[in-house]
Amino acid sequence: MAEAREAAESTPLVPLRRNLRFQALWAGQAAATLGMRVGDTAFPLLVLALTGSSTAAGAFGAVQMVTTLLLGVHGGVVADRLDRRRVLIASDATRLLVTATVPVAMAFDRLTLAHLLIVAAAVGATIAYSGPIRLLALRSVVAPEQLPQALAQDEARMTGAALAGPPLAGFLYGLGSAVPFLGTALASLLALVAAIVVRFPGRPADAQPKREADARPNHPADAQPSGETDVQPGGETAAQPNREPGGAEPAPESGGALAGFRLLAASPLLRSALAVLLVVNLAGTALMLPVMVLLRDGGTGSAGIGLALAGEAVGALAGTVLVSRLHRMAGPGVLLLVVAWTAVPVSLAPLLPGGVVTVFAALFVVGIGVPSLRVMLDLLVFRQVPDALRGRVIAATMTLLTAGMPAGTLGSGLLLDHLSPAVALAAISVLLAAALLPATVSRTLRRAAWPAPQDPAARP
Repeated sequence: MAEAREAAESTPLVPLRRNLRFQALWAGQAAATLGMRVGDTAFPLLVLALTGSSTAAGAFGAVQMVTTLLLGVHGGVVADRLDRRRVLIASDATRLLVTATVPVAMAFDRLTLAHLLIVAAAVGATIAYSGPIRLLALRSVVAPEQLPQALAQDEARMTGAALAGPPLAGFLYGLGSAVPFLGTALASLLALVAAIVVRFPGRPADAQPKREADARPNHPADAQPSGETDVQPGGETAAQPNREPGGAEPAPESGGALAGFRLLAASPLLRSALAVLLVVNLAGTALMLPVMVLLRDGGTGSAGIGLALAGEAVGALAGTVLVSRLHRMAGPGVLLLVVAWTAVPVSLAPLLPGGVVTVFAALFVVGIGVPSLRVMLDLLVFRQVPDALRGRVIAATMTLLTAGMPAGTLGSGLLLDHLSPAVALAAISVLLAAALLPATVSRTLRRAAWPAPQDPAARP
């Protein structure tokens, strides 16, 4: 076995660009993400055209988001207990079928609001179940040394889709009201084909039978040391968490559905980091509506508003090439606080002269740090837990980070009902600064260090 390990280590790594499994899986996931971003814009437009009600148009997004949040925890459990590849195939197939029902119903003049809300719930459910698995699938087909590069490419997928999705949806909708949904169905088909064609480990590494694990001890696509959590987030040493106190391997389903939340709550560093990210997400969501109203009142058209709000996605796309450099410049806590505090003056930027250009530039600056924070989450959290718990930890993290978004949207609407857009922006900026002060004063984040390099990928 030692000879096999030495032979595997001496084999040169295939460059990521030539890793066909990763690139095919990434392409399928990029198609799925782009299709969902097109749908995020096209579905509300269709509901608005069908009903004439802004409330109904907003209900589509609300139903989708609430469904994702409600099923998110169960999605993590499924990722840890069932065959991940089969779940991904089932999710992509479901999204393909429910999306395809929309143009079919339109062709027969049978489309209703109830139908669209059912589609919203179904799409939200597929996101809950496929989201954690997409992250796990990508990391399972690359060597640990290539994970930072793979994660940076994955950031390009998300930010590129966020940037291209809305304008593409508008263009396709102009060709015909059914065209965007044919496009989203095609994107789901491409993702489904990639999930079927590309084989990746379907079960958590900790749940692999011992004979199977011994048969391929150090294959670059499967390498995942069972004890990679000797260093807890923040550099604290601890007993291997994938072993029970008596030293026995736990069952993959040990810990229950809330195991991910308990693991996050047990670390002061992770509690502080996720609290800051939650506050930033909430403030960022609350910021959008007042900015749009302020720009509209200043005479900016819908195209100009869309261009201004695209600044964050463009900045994030540019920030994908700066991830390693930013990680070398600062520790994880300091980096998080710098990006978070940058959002405070950005909340006031729309009050300055310049209109679209000013808003675009301000959001661009904030967006640059977003990829570094996402990779930071991988380094501090996802890579530091055993594979048998990783699905639940990813689901718990995503649930916590998105939980504040509906509150941000509702809160900004309430502020605008009683305050002017300028005063609402000032209030958001003040509230964000007040929420960041406790974490900034605390030493937990300021003294946080990157995890010890247990494998070549553990150092940014």
